[in-house]
Amino acid sequence: MSARVAVVTGAGSGIGLGIADRLAGDGLAVALLDLDGDGVAKAAAELTAEGHTAWAHELDVADRDATERAYAAVRRDLGPIAVVVTSAGIEAFDPVLDITQAKWDRIVAVNLAGTFSSVQLAIPDMLAAGWGRIVTISSSSAQSGAPNMAHYVASKGGVIGLTKAFARELASHGITANTIPPTIVDTPMARKGAESGNVPGIEVLGQMVPIGRAGTPEDIASACSYLCSDEASYITGQVIGVNGGMYI
Repeated sequence: MSARVAVVTGAGSGIGLGIADRLAGDGLAVALLDLDGDGVAKAAAELTAEGHTAWAHELDVADRDATERAYAAVRRDLGPIAVVVTSAGIEAFDPVLDITQAKWDRIVAVNLAGTFSSVQLAIPDMLAAGWGRIVTISSSSAQSGAPNMAHYVASKGGVIGLTKAFARELASHGITANTIPPTIVDTPMARKGAESGNVPGIEVLGQMVPIGRAGTPEDIASACSYLCSDEASYITGQVIGVNGGMYI
């Protein structure tokens, strides 16, 4: 039996890379997509050297035409898509009165529209197989709100609602859709936010977590691995908090 094919967006670093590594270790053939073409190429090469099936493609998920071409290439080189994990995302810190239309549009284009395209384009393969797994990476900020991030929070709140809509519509076809809203996770994007002074350092933030540390990409990947498995067939439409107890 050929390995199931998984697409992971935002797989060049951080949570997406951790998920791609884990799914490859689970035996899936993994397509790594990211705006950082060099990052995904390096990651795919390392996975291939370890004996996994990995494939890389540079992609801005906000570009619908480019996403269609990337998915066509995945099918050509790896086969029909069975699993999609949408980790591609960007953040920004702007007081609400400073959010321009251009800033709003870019955040929504990547985080929400990019998630929609990345999932929608795989659904025909899942319908044909009668099996599929969709996991979106949203954000705990959509549950709690966050200052100076109205555009980001709105986009991630949209991802949660979109995932529930996918779950309702696709449940009878053997396709599940769930979302993981991380909170404080030690990633390059989080480190960049701290270095810019927009948020405290990761070590400081980690002490706010009941478990006493920041999360890791591997923490998110472990939950994602289960949600993408056969064993998770009765879990759909859920917001799966992997947050060290921050939001219960």
